[in-house]
Amino acid sequence: MTLHTWWLFFTAVFLLSATPGPNMLHVLGRSVRFGLRGSLAAMSGCLLAVLLVLMASAAGLSAVLLASPTLFDALRYAGVAYLVYLGIRAWRGEDAPIRVGDATAARPATARLVRDGFLIGASNPKLLLFAGAFFPQFVDAGRPQGPQFAILVATFAAVETFWYAVYASSGARLAATLTRPGLRRLFDRATGAIFLGFGAVLLGTRP
Repeated sequence: MTLHTWWLFFTAVFLLSATPGPNMLHVLGRSVRFGLRGSLAAMSGCLLAVLLVLMASAAGLSAVLLASPTLFDALRYAGVAYLVYLGIRAWRGEDAPIRVGDATAARPATARLVRDGFLIGASNPKLLLFAGAFFPQFVDAGRPQGPQFAILVATFAAVETFWYAVYASSGARLAATLTRPGLRRLFDRATGAIFLGFGAVLLGTRP
């Protein structure tokens, strides 16, 4: 892999991660509800999903999914169901504490926050499409593939973490504005609608 190829990959990933998607929206929402520190567990879960999906792509599992439409559809429908579930909960504001952004408000257990972040990351349509169709194209088949995949995965993880921090910081600042019930309800419904939209995108995804 040449430096030019790596730079193209970095630019593509930087723009992809910057675009609001399920992962970034989830980190933003956790930061709004539980503060910057409270969003760290959600970041960890999302990042873990990113790493596992990319490593699965490197191991050739994405090719297995592409070659098995039935298995791909099963995973796709499971992801759609989870995104719709999250959208409905967000729309209703069911996981919101009494005071948005209150650091003293009861937070779910860390394990639950990590789990939720992981499930959102694993069902992210952008990540699945990137790992299955886009990611392998940056690997030079004429050179050892292991080091190339390691560099690409590390680059993706670093860029993703940077944007997690940006969105989490934005959420922490936004929390002060959302203390008014009307604005909080608007935020919840906008978040829910976006998650439902991502579910529709994943439903239309084909291998």
